[in-house]
This record gives sequence, C-alpha cells and structure tokens, in this order.
Amino acid sequence: MTILGIKELATAARLDPKPLPDFLVEIPALTQQEKLQIVDQALLLMDELYVHLPFKRAMYAIDPVQSLKLLRHRLPDDLDFHEAMISIFMSVRDLHTNYILPQPYRSATAMLPFKLGEYYVDNEPRYIILATAVNYKSFRPGVPVTHWNGTPIARAVKLNARSQAGGNEAARHARGLQRMTVRPLMMSLPPTEDWIDVRYLDADGNALERRFRWNVVRPPVVRLPESSGEDLSADTIGYLMTLGIDTENELVNHIIETIFEPKQMQIDEDILRFLKSGPQSGTRSGASETVSGPDFNKVSKMPNVFRFNKVNTPKGEIGRIQIRTFGVRDPDAFVAEFVRIASLLPQDRLVIDVRNNGGGNIIAGEKLLQTLTDSTIEAERLHFINTSLVLKMAEATPAWFSKWLPSLRRAVMTGAIYSQGLPLIEQEGYNQIGRQYPGKVLLITDAFCYSTTDIFAAGFRDHKIGPILGTADNTGAGGANVFDWRLVNYLCSRLDDNPIQLPSSGASFRVAIRRTTRVGENAGVPLEDLGVEPDEVHRRTLTDLTENDTELYAHAADLLEQW
Repeated sequence: MTILGIKELATAARLDPKPLPDFLVEIPALTQQEKLQIVDQALLLMDELYVHLPFKRAMYAIDPVQSLKLLRHRLPDDLDFHEAMISIFMSVRDLHTNYILPQPYRSATAMLPFKLGEYYVDNEPRYIILATAVNYKSFRPGVPVTHWNGTPIARAVKLNARSQAGGNEAARHARGLQRMTVRPLMMSLPPTEDWIDVRYLDADGNALERRFRWNVVRPPVVRLPESSGEDLSADTIGYLMTLGIDTENELVNHIIETIFEPKQMQIDEDILRFLKSGPQSGTRSGASETVSGPDFNKVSKMPNVFRFNKVNTPKGEIGRIQIRTFGVRDPDAFVAEFVRIASLLPQDRLVIDVRNNGGGNIIAGEKLLQTLTDSTIEAERLHFINTSLVLKMAEATPAWFSKWLPSLRRAVMTGAIYSQGLPLIEQEGYNQIGRQYPGKVLLITDAFCYSTTDIFAAGFRDHKIGPILGTADNTGAGGANVFDWRLVNYLCSRLDDNPIQLPSSGASFRVAIRRTTRVGENAGVPLEDLGVEPDEVHRRTLTDLTENDTELYAHAADLLEQW
C-alpha cells in the first residue's frame, strides 16, 4: 500500500515535513529536576490562581491538585510524564488553562494532507473530504469517507472527541473532528500511530483505501496574542490582560489556512503590505503610473479580522460580516472598521458570522455590541478567586488591579470564594458611539466560538440584539480572562518571595485567572462550561459544505424575517 503524506505536504506549503518517527527521536530528555519544577509550578497554578477550580471540582468530580501531588511522587519517563500532565489539565475541560510542552513539541504540528468535513442527513453525521493538499486521482474533495483505521468514521470521531478538553459535548465533538487530521503538539502529544488508513468511496461508489503517514511540520511564525518573546511594555501588559482566547484553535486556523488556502492568505498579506507602505509608483511601457491598491469597498482594511459580502437568499439580499478573530490591539479601530464595512452592506438585514473564532481582546468584543442596539451596553463581570497569592499579586501591582483590591482584601474576613465582579473598563467606555447599524442583526455561532467570542455572543443575547443561529447546540463555553505564565511571573516579580518560575525546560502554562458572569436577565450566571445556546440550530448540509453555506444563510434570512 502506498503511504501518502510527506511529499504532498512539502509540495503544498513548503513546510519541510518529516515522518513522525523521525521527529520523535530528536526530542531531548527532561531531567528529574525539570519535571519536579514543572509539577510544582502546575500545583501553584491550580491551587492559587485557577479561578474555576471550585466550579470544576464540583461539576466533574475531579481533583487536579491531588493528581499533581501524586504525579510528583512517581515521575515517569518523558512521554508518560507529558501525557500525565496533559491528562490532568484536560480533566478540568478548560481551553484557557493549559500545560504547554517544551521544544521541539511547542513549535510543531502533526498533520495529514487533507481535511475532513461533516454534514447531516436526517440528523445523522456524514463525512467527506473537504480539502486536500494536492490533487489525487480519486481521493479528492467531496468523496465520502466511511472508515478510519477500520473503525466506522462517525465512531472514530466520537472516540477522538472524548480526549478533547472542550467544556461541553458540542465543543468536544468539534475539536474531535478537527484533530483527526491536525494536531498541534504545543498542548497535545503526537499521534500514537505512525500512519492511518482511510476507506472512502470513489465517484462510482467503489470502496477504496489509502494509507497516509503522519508528518510533523513547523509552520511559519504565528503571531498569537501571547507574551512569549515580546517585551513587556506597559501597553503590551495592558493588552495581554484583556485577553480571552483559545490559543490552540488560533494556531490550527493559521496552519489550515497556510496549507489549504494559500491564495487567500496571499491576498490578505498583499492588503496589509499595501496599507503599510501606501501606493507604489511603477512604470509600464515607459509611462509612469501609480499602482492601484485594493478596493476597500470589497475587502477589509483588517483582512485577518474581517471578511464581508452580500448574500443572495430566497428572501432577498442580506449583508454578511465574518469576524475571524477578536485578537486586536486597538478596540476602537476594530469597531470603526466594523462600522465602515456595515455601511457598505444592505441596511435592513445583517448576519454576523463568528464561527471558528477563538476570541481575543475582551474589550473589543464588548465594545462592538453598542453599534447594533439602542440599549445601553452592560459589560460582563470579571472575578478573581480569593487566594493569598492573588491578593499579594494585586497589592504588588495596584495599577492593574485597583478595582478588585478592596474586595480581595475583604475576603480575608468574609471567606468569600470569589472577588467582586467588575467590568474591565467603566460602562461609559462601552457606549461611546451608540448604535450605528439600523437594521435587524442575526448572529451565527458554532462550537469553536470561545472566550471573547462566547462573551460577545452572551452580550448579544443578554441585550436582546437579535436571534442566534447555531451550527452546533452550544458555543465553546469559555468564560474567562486568560494570563500566560510569563505575564503571571512579571506581575509577581515585585514580591519579595515570588514563587513563580519560568520552567528551565521551556515548558509553560496558561491559566484562566478571572471568570466571567453574565448580565441582564442572566445576571450572575457563569459562562464557563454553560456557553450560549442558539435560538435555532442549523445542521450543515452537503450543499452547505460544497456551495458556501447556501442553505445556512437561507435559514438565517428566514429567522431574521420572523424576528
């Protein structure tokens, strides 16, 4: 049987892939002291900083602190050690709270040279090849997949979903499907198998089988909104403290785009290059002329953030804005670009599509809400867990935590589990420009909507802006503000007895440090694990997968008409 994979990936994206076994032999061993340091820092994270620990203990009957203590006394070999650490962190089912593996895992991704798509027939999932790295003779986009290593494909996806950390079944299922072919090794171990066998049906309905080798690639540098490698200026710290983001999903989105959407990626890069440098002068046939730039009536000035177009439906033309990420430094510029784009679209009906958006700047997401409603926006509340280390950190850096300090100090007397819930900025900051889009608005969500995107969806619902149409039963249900370990170390650096260390092995962590609770009729309800359920669910069809979500947007137009 021909094993496919390495040549195809190299041709598609020039990522210098190598077979999984070759990657594994290059990994240096950790010392016992490095393992102890990792476990001790993880214990500190869980016991002193992790805001959801009481909630997770009750909801899932787990005890990650005790699990880490047991691991400390029986440190296994490297792969088993990493597996144990990952398992403990996954037990809390929180995509904000992660054990990040050291190099060479950290910058590597295990991949197969194709992508799976899911659609439904009579509420039963079916699977097809959605994209391939190169053109194969019969294994091409659109062909049905029936088995995965001899297991019926629906069962294989379900089994893989059980190993994912999503906070609800919909989130775990979505990640289970995506991780069938793309597995970042930053937060997960390499596949246990060297290759997989895929059974599929050709155009004539004949069952065929191909073998694909897992390859490890190192994608181009991904600009994730994390502090690693960046000087911690005051502006950077301020930005990093606003983040609510699923870093792993942002990484997967970048990798998929690199391999399967290189033309679109090049268009986005060309737009950014033009905006940075301005119009360029050139010559053609000896005559001087200015090279024209992009048509910003058709493309965004933030191409990595927004895409937009008009969509024809049976109920007429509607506007569509896709928000790909909230990972922006300047919330006001983000809102201004959204308003500009919305003004170019039909003014009676607008669909905002936030599917597969892993979050970003919480302030940007909540500031956007004002442009869609006459209501005064009330931002979600953020709470710390009350521990001695959180109080010390807040007292050492009062400029960043002044609003929360009084309640953190009161907790010494009251024994309250959480601090007072407060918005990141004052309410006036979320209502500076008011409503800008006059028509009806609908929000499309899926199970990859996480963190800031969850918060945006919750605000959309709590302020009764419009209907929510989901392609899954729930959003990803990530309700927290996340700090990475370098930021935590910086914020604790003024302590005389700073317990935070950056592991010498290169391993690291991210932690959900402030939880969010909702407002309005849902005041006080936590967003973590509960998420936002849509008003209606649209199971994507084969037509949706192959014809740019035609039936999904028709459903959206129907729902807008009823609203």
